[in-house]
Amino acid sequence: MFRKFFLSDRCHPSSALLSLLLLVGCSHPPTPASLPSPDAVNGEAALEEVARFVALGPRDSGTPGASRAAAYLLERLRGQGYRALLDGYLSEAPGGARAFANVYGVPPTVSGNTLSNVLATTSQPVVILLSHFDTKTDIAEDFTGANDSGSSTGLLLYLAGLLSASGASSPLVVLAFVDGEECRHQYGPTDGLHGSRHLAQQIEAWGQVDRIRAVIVLDMIGDTHLTVRIPHNTTRTLLKMAFAAAEEEGVRQHFGISSGTILDDHVPFLVRKMPAIDLIDFEYGSAPGLNDYWHTEADTMDKLSAESLATMARVVLRMLEQLAL
Repeated sequence: MFRKFFLSDRCHPSSALLSLLLLVGCSHPPTPASLPSPDAVNGEAALEEVARFVALGPRDSGTPGASRAAAYLLERLRGQGYRALLDGYLSEAPGGARAFANVYGVPPTVSGNTLSNVLATTSQPVVILLSHFDTKTDIAEDFTGANDSGSSTGLLLYLAGLLSASGASSPLVVLAFVDGEECRHQYGPTDGLHGSRHLAQQIEAWGQVDRIRAVIVLDMIGDTHLTVRIPHNTTRTLLKMAFAAAEEEGVRQHFGISSGTILDDHVPFLVRKMPAIDLIDFEYGSAPGLNDYWHTEADTMDKLSAESLATMARVVLRMLEQLAL
């Protein structure tokens, strides 16, 4: 997965209802724009979402497993109260054009049967929370990618429930589950980042770039030893928001800046002048600083924790509060 390549140096070895009154005993005041309160986050429930998704099995792009995963995402989003949209498309890939599918979740209060229609019939600023849902090919027959990409995908499904229950109207929070992030051979214009590139190109073609207030990519964010290192190629205002959110939640020690830039799903949006950030923990291994669980059979559910997922959920919700101001 070349996306986790630090471009500036080297490759490493081969992301509840709102309280409207201040209740006695709450540690935080009411949040703006009817967004869910970080106090409502339940890490165990988020971990259960991850486990159910990972149990689907391998999700390599273009396989029946990927189709099952997309169908599950559609069903689960609806179960969480979000409207679910399927976007199937062809993208050039090694060996020729291949079919991919993105799944989008939009609030139940908005109309439109496609994301294009949703954006055309609304006026609020847009925040995209994004996870890829595919798994890397050729790791093992039963490779299920618990952290990469199960953790971020399950967390977005969990957040869908909080967001739909809150009735938040602004910003318009779009949940994007993109296909084809993993490359087959080596990252390039036709290998890897298919889903994020497709979505970014669409937003540009629709003339909606200026509507996008933030694209927040989550990747490998369930590790028990959470060490989020935000890459240099990120929008500075969003970097400051992430650090401020972590500080407010008392988890600043888990967040820092990486030693270089990273090619990940945030890049297609940066290229098209949309604010974007990659919240990624690329130290996923048997000892601090190592990444030896990544893209191996060791990427399993026992390496993940409810606490890490809760931390990431609360930080994202705090960022949404700032973006709503």
